[in-house]
Amino acid sequence: MDFEGIYCFDTATVRFAIYPDGHDGARIIAQISEETLHDVFDTRNLGDRLLDTCRMHCEALSAAALRRYMANPRAPIVLTIEDFSPRFATTQDAASSEAPVAA
Repeated sequence: MDFEGIYCFDTATVRFAIYPDGHDGARIIAQISEETLHDVFDTRNLGDRLLDTCRMHCEALSAAALRRYMANPRAPIVLTIEDFSPRFATTQDAASSEAPVAA
């Protein structure tokens, strides 16, 4: 999967594109903060180097952004640490896990 994103110095975020209907469909912009990337993916990268982190975790970022988009297509997609929490996992993942996960 290709990662299409930019680092925004003024907001300390990475903005990236997802294509819910494939590359022939609409291009949706999502964003994730530097702080969230550090917390979720345990990276020490800063600035433009965060793009490397995003490329490495492209599938997880895209899946989280797509869940946000599907929940409310008109709302801005700003990923937070909660988007990567086990309780926000897909229905299939949640069904396969019988034991609750402690926070």
